[in-house]
Amino acid sequence: MSHFVYLASQSPRRRQLLEQLGVAYELLLPADDEDAEALEVVLSNEAPLRYVQRVTQLKLDAALQRLQDRNLPPAPVLCSDTTVALGRTILGKPADAADAERMLATLSGKTHRVLTAVAIGTLQARQQAVSISRVSFAPMTPKQIRAYVATGEPMGKAGAYAVQGRAAAHILHLSGSYSGIMGLPMYETAQLLRAFDFQT
Repeated sequence: MSHFVYLASQSPRRRQLLEQLGVAYELLLPADDEDAEALEVVLSNEAPLRYVQRVTQLKLDAALQRLQDRNLPPAPVLCSDTTVALGRTILGKPADAADAERMLATLSGKTHRVLTAVAIGTLQARQQAVSISRVSFAPMTPKQIRAYVATGEPMGKAGAYAVQGRAAAHILHLSGSYSGIMGLPMYETAQLLRAFDFQT
């Protein structure tokens, strides 16, 4: 039995949440020549749930291959992917400030879903779960949106916002998993870890 997991994620929020569960981990990050972003391309007419599940499995495939290529000690690998969806429209990470402003204007005054899939696997077995939460934004003025984007916080975040950051000032209501919206649903992750004999 392994006493740690490999975390195949560059997200500091996922590290923080895994630490909160008391699970020891080692980072298993892509090499410089790996195009990790290419895994997140949305297919034509792809539903948000199907998308987040497929991308998480692709991330796990890539991480397990990385584990073999680097000849590292065996241990389960944990991967996760978070997407923001308004209806069937998937809002990924903004390309630039203008894209972030466009996304936030789209979310302003509306309720959207945040879907986070988490998968844990070895070469022999894998398990996956999905957390779906709902977030309602208050109406935001263009000036408020520009001010938020100017902080730089939206960059690198699905839907162009961080629930644990300044965006909270504009969130009227949320239901579901707060940690899932941050990027790693604690309950589902703990359940998967237990399936791999971790005590959480």
